[in-house]
Amino acid sequence: MRRVFYLTGTRADFGLMLPTLREVHSRAGLSVEIAATGMHLSAKFGSTVSEVRACGLPVVAEWAVDVDTDDGGAMARGAAAVALASATYFRKRRPDICLLLGDRWEMLATAMSAVLAGVPVVHLCGGDRSGSVDDAIRHAISKLAHVHAPATRGAAERLRRMGEPEDRIHVVGAPGLVGLEALASVPRGDWASSVGLDPGAPIAVVLFHPVVQDATDAGNQMTQVLNAVLAEHFQVLCLMPNADAGSDGIRKVINAASESYPALRVVTHLPRQTYVSVLAGADVLVGNSSSGIVEAASFGTPVVNVGDRQEGRERNANTQDVSVDPAAIRHALQATRRWP
Repeated sequence: MRRVFYLTGTRADFGLMLPTLREVHSRAGLSVEIAATGMHLSAKFGSTVSEVRACGLPVVAEWAVDVDTDDGGAMARGAAAVALASATYFRKRRPDICLLLGDRWEMLATAMSAVLAGVPVVHLCGGDRSGSVDDAIRHAISKLAHVHAPATRGAAERLRRMGEPEDRIHVVGAPGLVGLEALASVPRGDWASSVGLDPGAPIAVVLFHPVVQDATDAGNQMTQVLNAVLAEHFQVLCLMPNADAGSDGIRKVINAASESYPALRVVTHLPRQTYVSVLAGADVLVGNSSSGIVEAASFGTPVVNVGDRQEGRERNANTQDVSVDPAAIRHALQATRRWP
């Protein structure tokens, strides 16, 4: 039996990867073992470790690190803690494969430990570009990886240009698209009513994460986004950001706005099925989440992509790119329509 270790640090990576992890675990001769860390173990970010525990796959470790402190230093300390914990795990348990997704610091720390412990690393979604510090982390993981599973041919070509061997690059598509349409099973009337919104009136979903290199301006950027959306008279379902540096500024703006605008609803976390249903049924997604670039196109949901966090990603025609400027955001919102 070959044991495949997977580290999950956020609600996002876990939701994207769960169908793939279940498929791997179902194959003869393979078993999956999951370690949860990062935002999963923080009450501030929804204690989503409960979803990991309930997924039906073996959860072999839970590593609590400080994701509540809002600065880059905390991210670095968290990475160091994950590196130490994963190094200890690899030394004691010796999995056959370390499977990692994307560009989070938790993944980079684990990739380093795996390489030094002699555990082969398989990296999904390497070669992508996003225009932020995530690029540096993603490319670093790719250089540590032994096998690459990029989402697109363009990403595969970038890996080749980075010097990765052709026979170790396998284009597999984006794991977040596996079973996506079947997940969108919660009717708009149900999810909208559950958060106090009128399903018969326009609904904008807002999901805006901090850009680490602009962390000190994150709150101001969130203000510009919310002002623009509310000025266009949308009902707003606003999701809280991830734990990167600058997130506290965004959270403060969201909480303050929720006290002033009856049409604004705030949630810390939505289960994957509910989030995908919201993505499919909303009138528009506004922000800088990769789900607007990768997943929203499957439903024809218009996306107003704000700022440069996703600048380098390949995108579809449902996406409008705008600067962090209320006038530009409002103009894009006025132009949104359903794509076939």
